Amino acid sequence: MSNPTQSPFGSKITTEDILDTLGFFDNWEERYKYIIDLGKQLPAMDEALKTSERLIAGCQSQVWIEPHQEGGKLYFEVASDAFIVSGLLAVVMAAYNNKTPSDVLAFDMENFFEQLDLLKHLSPTRGNGLRSMVQRIQSVAKGCVA
Repeated sequence: MSNPTQSPFGSKITTEDILDTLGFFDNWEERYKYIIDLGKQLPAMDEALKTSERLIAGCQSQVWIEPHQEGGKLYFEVASDAFIVSGLLAVVMAAYNNKTPSDVLAFDMENFFEQLDLLKHLSPTRGNGLRSMVQRIQSVAKGCVA
């Protein structure tokens, strides 16, 4: 992706949108399908950016995150080799993309995951990977406000 500011996550697709939409589904099979569909809306990451420096440790699948800062806001290029993990990245991007570093650090991701009822429906390794993604992004935000 040449311009990370074009991603719909964090602007057109928000945490509130995701919470509202997930509330319509009666079961987790439907919710998983929605999360996977969200992942399919992530802008494609340039293959050249899929390097070991951008790889997130602790994830069951391969996950790459490339941060950008523009106009005081953070933008992220993200990718995974697994459909469900791409969807989880999309959920995280709804919270963190197109936000100031202070907004990223102020957002209560654990509370958001609780509202989604998400972590209890993921394997422990997927949950750990999700937390690793969040920690990497928060670390980037801390570096911007330091």
